[in-house]
Amino acid sequence: MAFRLGVDVGGTFTDILLINEETGKTHRYKTSSTPEDQSIAVLHGIEQACKAAGIAMSEVREVLHGTTVATNAILEHKGARVGLVTTKGFRQVLQIARSFVPGGLAGWIIWPKPEPLADLEDTVEVIGRVTTSGQVITALDEADVRIQLRKLKKKGIEALSISLINSYANGEHEQRIAEIAAEELPGIPVSRSSIVLPELREYERTITTVANAYVQGQVSRYVGNLESKLGEAGVDAQLSILRSDGGLVSGRVASGNPVSLLLSGPAGGVTGAVWAAEQAGFSDLLTFDMGGTSTDVALVQNLTPRIGRETTVGDLTVRATSVDVRTVGAGGGSIAHVPQLTQALRVGPQSAGASPGPASYGRGGLDPTVTDANVVLGYLPSQLAGGEIGLDAEAAGTAVKMIAEAVGLDGVENAAEGIIDIVNENIYGALKLVSTQQGFDPRDFALVAFGGAGPLHANALGKLTGAWPVIIPPSPGVLCAYGDATTSLRDESARTLVRRFSELNDMQVRGVMEDLEATARESLLAAGLDDKDLTVTYSADLRYHGQGFEIPITVNLDTFGQGDGLTQLRAQFDKEHERLFAFLLDNEHELVTARATVSGPRPDVASITLEEGGIDPSEAERSKHTIFVDGENIEATIYDRNRLKAGNVVTGPAVITEMDSTTLVLPGHSATVHPHGSLLIRPTADPATAKD
Repeated sequence: MAFRLGVDVGGTFTDILLINEETGKTHRYKTSSTPEDQSIAVLHGIEQACKAAGIAMSEVREVLHGTTVATNAILEHKGARVGLVTTKGFRQVLQIARSFVPGGLAGWIIWPKPEPLADLEDTVEVIGRVTTSGQVITALDEADVRIQLRKLKKKGIEALSISLINSYANGEHEQRIAEIAAEELPGIPVSRSSIVLPELREYERTITTVANAYVQGQVSRYVGNLESKLGEAGVDAQLSILRSDGGLVSGRVASGNPVSLLLSGPAGGVTGAVWAAEQAGFSDLLTFDMGGTSTDVALVQNLTPRIGRETTVGDLTVRATSVDVRTVGAGGGSIAHVPQLTQALRVGPQSAGASPGPASYGRGGLDPTVTDANVVLGYLPSQLAGGEIGLDAEAAGTAVKMIAEAVGLDGVENAAEGIIDIVNENIYGALKLVSTQQGFDPRDFALVAFGGAGPLHANALGKLTGAWPVIIPPSPGVLCAYGDATTSLRDESARTLVRRFSELNDMQVRGVMEDLEATARESLLAAGLDDKDLTVTYSADLRYHGQGFEIPITVNLDTFGQGDGLTQLRAQFDKEHERLFAFLLDNEHELVTARATVSGPRPDVASITLEEGGIDPSEAERSKHTIFVDGENIEATIYDRNRLKAGNVVTGPAVITEMDSTTLVLPGHSATVHPHGSLLIRPTADPATAKD
């Protein structure tokens, strides 16, 4: 039998999902993350999942991993000391940056400008220049290059980034500097902008290249360490890492281009949500991943996540393709507090994390959190993560009581409900960022909720957004790991052109796309995939001539063999521009950047299929329990999800428990069990509730 293993490391928990490819049967394990060395929790989780499945660790064929190593290095400012080589006259490219200040009218006064990842003192200029067309107008002064690199060596840099003006059009100077650096700075990893991001815009290309160098050492060490420990533990499997765009790359490729991993974790969740929604028969969905530290949301159309060309982590925004995920500091560990200035209840973004965690974890945490509020309201069972974490209801009550006293509420339950209402509104705000603010009506989408805390808040978010049904996938607490295990290898290649449509013809565009396709295929063929199993998609960043930004548009290459490719591309751009901004211009269209993305085959993982059980869910009943909803105590039924069968309809108020998560069904709603394992929650007045 063949086994695939998905691994997702979050800020609070590390999730493991072992899948039998032949039967679709899964074994999951959830354990506390170990921030000091993520591989410790990963190895522990793999060992426990294999033990539960009754297999040897050597039977695991592939390990697919979503990692936060690169993300954490950025957020915690723990990357390498980076030296930057740029063209003479451009030494302050990172300091000048872009003239955008976040915040309101006074943002420019109160916003502390973040420090660049490469200090000015670690930035040097070299003599040499190429034009926007790639023509060399000033030869590279190699003697000067050596002098500048020796300066950086004395500074003690740990990584080198090279970003020369217009090198997207001709990267020969950067290549030669890298060769000289291998002699002058032996053992220092080098990132070249002509490889990392061969695209227009000097600041974006430079900051992305510097960010790549900043995290490269940590990612390389982590991947190497994990591969070594997997081998020592008897896991003779190929390690692949999830990219920010939802595709996989080999560990070697990930180590060389770690800037593409900054949203690795959230991308796995979106990929898993797409898989679950497809199984349940839905193609348009909003995803909502609520963990212990934060909540990630995204929008999916026709089973395809919306892809952005920028990735933002903390204060850093780089040019790297990623799933368009928005994140808010709203998780199970988010701390509720009452600022003295406003005396108004706030929740997050501060988090209790994995250590000490919420007060109810009994590990020394005293601050009231969202998890503690759920415990007080009776929504959570006495244990989490299959018994690994016990919950102390008394400690939760004591913590939440501080909030009740601070805001003058009668009863700890009212304070707990206030905490839940506020965190739900915070998440609702994030969902609006990817839906209504992008021109989409959330009522046209299903809502897929997952993560350890997501199913607890899902029904309430369905009410706020009007997105029905609310889909709770199988194993929702480890769905990110499911996404890691059910996606495919992927790579992309891009080239900046900056050509008006009058300067192009269909055959030129087709030729560029085919060249990019050939380049993108190389890494997948090197990973052992068969050329006939690869699929390719094309896209182009377009704008009106004179416009300062681009819009990515999918390219149908077949139309470029029929003579109307540019015509159709123009029409697609106009349609998208009008949807986003409600107007069109008469300016000529311009193609800025072309891309080709090559993907390997999706793994053939069998679907979960539940036994048919009719409408009555009584066989899964465990007990009755009092919960607090809308200001009053009501009796709810507790169900064991593992005992629910296809067709069962659970009517709220109800709490559905499982190893990795807990689902709350509110009064006036019901959850139908889909044959492939998902729970579909709708208002009871919805006639579609009974069957799907």
